Amino acid sequence: MFWRILKQCLTILQKQAIIEMMKILIADDNKQISTILAEYAKKEGFLVELAANGEEALQKAINIDFSIILLDVMMPVYDGFYVCKAIRQTKNTPIIMITAKGEDYEKILGLDNGADDYIVKPFSPSEVMARIRAILRRVSASEAGSIFSCGNLSIDIENYIVKIGDEPVVLTKKEVEILYTLAFNKTKTFTRDNLLDSVWGHDYFGDDRTVDSHIKRLRIKLGEEGKKIKTVWGVGYKFEEV
Repeated sequence: MFWRILKQCLTILQKQAIIEMMKILIADDNKQISTILAEYAKKEGFLVELAANGEEALQKAINIDFSIILLDVMMPVYDGFYVCKAIRQTKNTPIIMITAKGEDYEKILGLDNGADDYIVKPFSPSEVMARIRAILRRVSASEAGSIFSCGNLSIDIENYIVKIGDEPVVLTKKEVEILYTLAFNKTKTFTRDNLLDSVWGHDYFGDDRTVDSHIKRLRIKLGEEGKKIKTVWGVGYKFEEV
């Protein structure tokens, strides 16, 4: 009984630690937008902090270590460009700028001030979450090195090289990205829509069955390693050690 309770306590602490590591700052003076994005972010496992103006956003960004920041361009006190530039003086936290106009000069100015990506209003909250996942994958890959290993399988995501042991496997760009997405998020189940957002991007309007076709070819090319890509019937796919 003691060991079971101890194990349960450790599991809870581990989950809390993971959540504490994943913090997001949503800086937008539009309360409705902030609330919707916050709800979606919580479903993704984030601990959410909100800021209603540029001054509050800057203070929180400097004093709290966030995994990623969503930063609206048009905010009271300080605008998003000023806040982004100020954050970059001390921190490399990934930043996605949110703009209502979609003007090219705003996008360029945001990127020049250190933003990692931008998104134009109106937007789908699912699209924002997909952008966040893509950026965090790149950050994780960069911090861990470009080569991700899982058993006998290694994936060099920067150079799009996959090997089984020492033998290279010839895969297309999309096949490598699907494999990396599944393997890096081991045991997490992805729906077809999840994979379309993560790999093809929010602007893809094709049939989601293209995911099935890519998975089928990927399994064939990987041989025995392909058995690690599991079908979750009625849901999607996940990567799991055989």
